[in-house]
Amino acid sequence: MDRLSDMNAFVTAVREGSFAGAAKVMRVSAQRVGKQVAALERRLGAQLLVRTTRSQSLTEVGRRYYERCCIVLDEATAADALVAEYGAEPRGELALSAACTFGTLRLVPFLQDYLSRYPAVSIKLELNDRNVDLINGGFDAAIRIGELEDSSLMVRHLETFRLAACASPSYLAARGVPAAPQDLLRHDCLVYTYVLKAPLTKWEFERDGLTEVVDVGGRLWVNDGRAAIEAALSGQGIVLQDENILQMEVERGRLVHLLPEWRGPARDVSLIYPANRHMPHKLRTFIEEFTAYLKTTRREAEAACHEIVRDRQTSRPGVVG
Repeated sequence: MDRLSDMNAFVTAVREGSFAGAAKVMRVSAQRVGKQVAALERRLGAQLLVRTTRSQSLTEVGRRYYERCCIVLDEATAADALVAEYGAEPRGELALSAACTFGTLRLVPFLQDYLSRYPAVSIKLELNDRNVDLINGGFDAAIRIGELEDSSLMVRHLETFRLAACASPSYLAARGVPAAPQDLLRHDCLVYTYVLKAPLTKWEFERDGLTEVVDVGGRLWVNDGRAAIEAALSGQGIVLQDENILQMEVERGRLVHLLPEWRGPARDVSLIYPANRHMPHKLRTFIEEFTAYLKTTRREAEAACHEIVRDRQTSRPGVVG
């Protein structure tokens, strides 16, 4: 008899309260369960169970050994499940939560291809800038932006992006092009207001090891990144947003990347999920493919940004576009 089989007989006997109960669950005889537990005790050189005609109880070492056996058996089950799922098609519902702007503009475009590749998977996506309760909310995972609070949840880093300042050609034609971060004090900046945090009025930029923080202001404050981008497109002010999200509008000529020699602050994108020993195949596939997607789109955006910077550096001063 192998060790894992003996451990399973022992754990089942403890959970069911008797050899007979364990035998019923395992579909073997009570005598077989007894032999396996006895073999385990002989191998260990210690008594694990104290049995009488009416009851059984764990010894002190038996209690501690039982706890470790439970962990070992759970890990073995998870390992078997992992192999069984390898190469199999993901299936089932995947419940996700994400911030509104990131979810709409970065996650949803990915989901179209993901769902077409895996027809047995369905996605339940909730967009919310509040930090949802994964366990009580029934979510498999959530995508969070920025620093994470300490918790017992598992964390997978997806990407790090930078914020960039942009404005429409019409706004810049009327108000001028800021040449340095401090010039933003003379402009209408579109301030992002968080649900549970202070508004993002301090815009930070870095160049050659020098950091400048500007306490911006403006006449329009919004709590949705998409609304801020739309306001910028309509010429209402300067927006500070994920440069990957803004890049499409820059390439179309609808927005202009400002202060290209300065780097905006970085933001981490993380995926959090419950600390289960076995990650569902649908979630593992989603994480791996979404991470690869973000890397590809980020490289494309960075290449386009570098090209725009080169073009602007070779163009004459004062030209907007």
